[in-house]
This record gives sequence, structure tokens and C-alpha cells, in this order.
Amino acid sequence: MYDTVLLPTDGSEATESVVEHARDVAVRRDAAVHVLYVVDDRAFLTLDDERVPEVTDRLRDEGERATAGVAEAFEAEGLDATTAVRKGDPADEILAYAADADADLVVMGTHGDDPTRDMLGSVSQRVVTRSSVPVLTVDVSEERD
Repeated sequence: MYDTVLLPTDGSEATESVVEHARDVAVRRDAAVHVLYVVDDRAFLTLDDERVPEVTDRLRDEGERATAGVAEAFEAEGLDATTAVRKGDPADEILAYAADADADLVVMGTHGDDPTRDMLGSVSQRVVTRSSVPVLTVDVSEERD
């Protein structure tokens, strides 16, 4: 049922429980895992044009470190793990990557740090409502405290 799991990450420590959930599914199903980091280029709108390449490079490097670290956890379990860094709107890129990788399941964290806001973060919410495959959301609010 779940042969390919997509795990988007922002590189924060708050995603540890998300990784654990994805690892549990992947181990049980012997699934391949794709770890994705999206450089959110919407933040570049307020930057001076000459700073955009520098910031993009820094965020891409951060994404490569984050995805490599997560992939190591899956590879230690004997699972295949593919990493990718994309640039764009996070929800759009997650959905596009899920389609490109033929993912059966997306596992991602919720925003969760402000109970007065939506239960899901805006990216999670957009992925859940637009995804053609199941999305497992993991509350990361406790890890942000």
C-alpha cells in the first residue's frame, strides 16, 4: 500500500517525531523514502535583488544538510532514502514532488505552536486539502516548546 513515502522537512529539531512516524511506516512497509526540503522563495520578495543568490545558496546548503541528516536515519534502518532540495512555494513544491516521485504517502508536521490559529500550519493545510494521496500530519507543538 505504501511503497514510497515523502517526508518534507524544514530542518528543525521539531521534526524529530515526524521522522519517527515516517520511519515507522517505511520500516513496516519496506518503503522507499524521499526527504524534501523546499527553499521558500516567497521570502525573497523583500530582499534586494543582489542578496537573493547569497540567501538562496545559504538556504540550499541548509536544505542539503537537513535532508542528508534525515536520510541517514532511514539508511541506518536499511531503507532507501532519496534527498532533494527544491525552490518555490513549499506546498506547491511538496505536491509536485509527491507526483514526480509517485509517492503513496506524505508525512509532515503541523504548525501547532499557536492554539488560536488553524490546527495545521498553512503549508500542511494546503497539502492536506490538495493532495491526491494520504497525508499523515504529526503535531510538533510539544517539540517547539
